[in-house]
Parts: sequence; C-alpha cells; structure tokens
Amino acid sequence: MRWLIDGYNVIRREPDLRAEEGRSLEAGRRALIRLLSAALPRTADDFTVVFDGAPGSAAFGPAGRIEIVFSRPPEKADDVLRRLATRWREGGVVVTSDRAVQDATRRLHCVVVGSDDFLTALAMESAAEDDSDDDDDREAEPKRGNPRRLARDERAARRALRRLQGF
Repeated sequence: MRWLIDGYNVIRREPDLRAEEGRSLEAGRRALIRLLSAALPRTADDFTVVFDGAPGSAAFGPAGRIEIVFSRPPEKADDVLRRLATRWREGGVVVTSDRAVQDATRRLHCVVVGSDDFLTALAMESAAEDDSDDDDDREAEPKRGNPRRLARDERAARRALRRLQGF
C-alpha cells in the first residue's frame, strides 16, 4: 500500500510540526519525515510525501520507503496528489484535509484519511480500538443501511490507519 501525503497540510495540523515549520520550511519538512520514519518498523507500507515548491538546500529523508516529491510551478501539490492517486487507485491512501483533493481521490477509488486522523494514528503506539464490527466488507445481499455501521469509506480509512499502527 502507498500512502500519498499532503505534506504541508499535515505539518500545519500538528503543533510541534507547525512550530518546526515556523523556524523554516525545511525544518518542518524534516520533522514530518522523522515522524514518518518512526512508523516504518510498524508497517510494510511505503510513503510519498508531496510538497509545494522547490526542495531546500540539501536533500533529506531516508532512502527507500519514504519518497519526497515537490511540485513544479505552475503545478501545485494538490495536482501532484491527484496524479499519483490516478496511478495508485485502490492501492493508495491519500492523507489530506483538503476537501477538493479528498473528493477527487475518492472518485479514483483511493482510501482517504484526514490529516488529523493520520497524525493520531502515528502517535498511537499500540492502543487498539474495538472495530471488530468494521472489518466485514462482504455484502451477501443488498443492505438497506444500518445506522450504527460506518460508511464504507470510513471503514476503509480505519483499516488503513490500523495498518499504519501495525495491527
């Protein structure tokens, strides 16, 4: 599975990352990459982090499972995320709180996770939630809707977050 991350969107949702970005854009990017690097032992998934603009003075990030992509003007990070989502489709998890990007990538059948939920999952070491009811996506017969059951998109997002946590 490939996580497609809206870098600045995530940075600006977390106080510590935002404080690092206040020092410099590069410091904020490095802090996010460190946070993702800490999650690598818990998951076999790969990450692509998309930023607007040009890279800083030095290349950064661990080689391999974390890829860093910068948009090239006039293209924006949102455009790059949509393009990557087209490539990954069902194998991609898009992390952003930007509603337009969420809607566009959902139409491409990507799982969409909000930045806040993603940050919460990264922060959790091993706190498992009881989501046993959410694991069954089989639909043997048409459903009329269970008001207590989460929507299909929400169940997919929760499964993706559990993968990130190593469950």
